[in-house]
Amino acid sequence: MERSLPQNRKKLYYAILCDRCFLGKTMDWQKHIHTDPNILVGKPVVKGTRLSVEFLLGLFAAGWTEKQVLENYPMLTPEGLQAIFAFAAECIREESLYSIP
Repeated sequence: MERSLPQNRKKLYYAILCDRCFLGKTMDWQKHIHTDPNILVGKPVVKGTRLSVEFLLGLFAAGWTEKQVLENYPMLTPEGLQAIFAFAAECIREESLYSIP
């Protein structure tokens, strides 16, 4: 049974809980993601490709599965895909997010 917490405290509790779950367990995304001013104007891309993190996250947001992405972009590896999420998670962790009513 979930404890009854005020809404703002509940969000903070879940944020702390999630951060503890993943602390120290993310992969080293730097081995797979890099930026180069000569490739897509310096957007973060998967190494060895011209596929940006933004583009690949957009595919997942549109409902693509890992299998579909890997089949359509055979130069990607499962580790490369995992790296885009590790990269995004680190970027989000370093940002201040605000609740929008």
